[in-house]
Amino acid sequence: MTSVPIHDTGALFQIAEPTDQRRAQRRPGRGIGIDLGTTNSLVALAPHGAAPRVLRDSSGSGLVPSVVAYTVDPPLVGRAAQALQAEHPSQVLSSVKRLMGRGLADINFAHPYHLSEETPGLLRIDVGSQVGSPLGSPGASRRVTPTEVSAAILRELKLRAEAELGEPCDGAVITVPAYFDDAQRQATRDAGRIAGLQVYRLLAEPTAAALAYGLDRGGEGLFAVYDLGGGTFDVSLLRLHKGVFQVLATGGDSALGGDDFDRALAARLLERAGVGEPTRNQLDAARLAARAAKERLTEETATRVALPGLPELEVTRAEFEALIEPLAQRTLRACRQALKDAGLRAPELDGVVLVGGSTRVPKIRELVAETFKRPPLSDIDPDEVVAWGAAIQADILSGSAREGVTLLDVVPLSLGLETMGGIVEKIIPRNATIPIAARQVFTNYAEHQTGMVIHVVQGERELARDCRSLARFDLKGIPRLPPSMARVEVTFQLDADALLTVSARELMTGVRQSVEVKPTYGLSEEEVDRLVMDSLDHAGDDYARRNAAEARVELGRVVLALRTAVAEVGHLRELLPDDERARLEAALADADAVMADADAVADPLNRARTALEKVSEPFARRRMERALNAGMAGKSLHDIERALADEDALQEKRAGHTPELLEPEEP
Repeated sequence: MTSVPIHDTGALFQIAEPTDQRRAQRRPGRGIGIDLGTTNSLVALAPHGAAPRVLRDSSGSGLVPSVVAYTVDPPLVGRAAQALQAEHPSQVLSSVKRLMGRGLADINFAHPYHLSEETPGLLRIDVGSQVGSPLGSPGASRRVTPTEVSAAILRELKLRAEAELGEPCDGAVITVPAYFDDAQRQATRDAGRIAGLQVYRLLAEPTAAALAYGLDRGGEGLFAVYDLGGGTFDVSLLRLHKGVFQVLATGGDSALGGDDFDRALAARLLERAGVGEPTRNQLDAARLAARAAKERLTEETATRVALPGLPELEVTRAEFEALIEPLAQRTLRACRQALKDAGLRAPELDGVVLVGGSTRVPKIRELVAETFKRPPLSDIDPDEVVAWGAAIQADILSGSAREGVTLLDVVPLSLGLETMGGIVEKIIPRNATIPIAARQVFTNYAEHQTGMVIHVVQGERELARDCRSLARFDLKGIPRLPPSMARVEVTFQLDADALLTVSARELMTGVRQSVEVKPTYGLSEEEVDRLVMDSLDHAGDDYARRNAAEARVELGRVVLALRTAVAEVGHLRELLPDDERARLEAALADADAVMADADAVADPLNRARTALEKVSEPFARRRMERALNAGMAGKSLHDIERALADEDALQEKRAGHTPELLEPEEP
């Protein structure tokens, strides 16, 4: 198939909320903002333009621990569940946000759960089972998905909001890490629906923080938002100007956070205590003790830790900081990459905003200040600032008469199509502002082609095999036309939630094909980072391989055209004498041999094409002369001049580069 920029059509890649929700009647002032966190979650209100406020329990705490206990039915949520964690570790689930939208093969980080996957991509947690115990054992009688666990937390937050409002809430803005992929976002939206919430919008956590911070301070300028929570890390660079919040670049790691600090310290404590192979209960106890020690070390230079049945140990802040240094450096690499992507230097920023409870760690604040060349701003409680922003956006979307704010987010990874030769044609580039729609026209590769295989990919590499496959579908019923004559329009559209729709149609006949693609699990943050960094590390090799792929496609086109022409003329010696036919067949055999070498670089492929074009030139000229003579027979000079003008216009239109889509369907 081939490409030129271009309009809209039917859905092919549909990941969106139901139409009924979009059309639901909204009530001003009844929208709530939810920060669904790995460690703690919050709900906030900002009705009718009021200042945002986090809703608190009777003890004055706004934090709801993201912990669910399946010791009773319905399950307990929050502090009540957390109190049972030490006693019933296999029935109390926490940090489940890390498992959202993932398949079993994607879990490459530490966790305490027994996971199963009866359906590919649908992860289940075996509640009550011990790690390593056989499925179907007495403790594994109940299996829940991460989405269900998150829905229980959201339901608890919804009840807290409705107790405050005195009536049902209208809908919610739920925040997600900026680097959550389509599957993780969809899992979050599904959790909201299960909890009985109308999800107005999914809002990136750094963007929510900037919204709250910018409106609170009335600030404008360039800001970095460093968001380190319990299980995820994001960094975003934003421009705030006259109520417009534009994300310039984003980066991060959706499997890195304070939980990893806890595990590192817990492992060190068990090692110092002489525990070689800890039990599940010892691991859980050590992790809880490590979290408490981490929080105390925020204010103290040393603390003592007591583990059940083990001697008391002292931990210094210096020891803890040395343990977390490698993890902290991973966040800083993402910060430097985001600066590079945005084309900015650290001194150009007007401020750095801290978000997430893990930014309370003194070492983190010190490293952030060193990286961005300025002390970070921390006027707003880093635990609450994301919920503030979500509440403000929820109030706007509920229809309240609040001064409008425009949020311009970005897509973290390029989206495109595989074309002939396995080459990626990027349709939406990385860090493009969303919502966005982009269109491109492709054409056919082979004569009499009646269908095309369209392969949607995500990534930064030049070849499709190095990128993430998202969807593959057939477009059938295109007219039988010579090569490069068919026109198929493909549209990519990302909505405000960064959820993708792909559509296609054949322009001449209007035929269209559609397919709904479910979210593709498995695009972990490590994969995103690897795809981005690989594109930089392998840029030279990638372009060499791309050039070779393009040369192979062009040589294949010439070989196909010549073989078709030779077959058409048969044994007409006046068009193709025997000696010339022999030279042509030899050149075709040489071209076949070069193309048979899968590792061939561009130069030998290009030389083979040049040789083939040279030896076939007399044959091509005679065929053209015969076609012209046949075409001019019985026509006036005026008719011939008009036909030539039309042909010139057609060649001009086809002069642009138009990559052919991979795998044309056989007629």
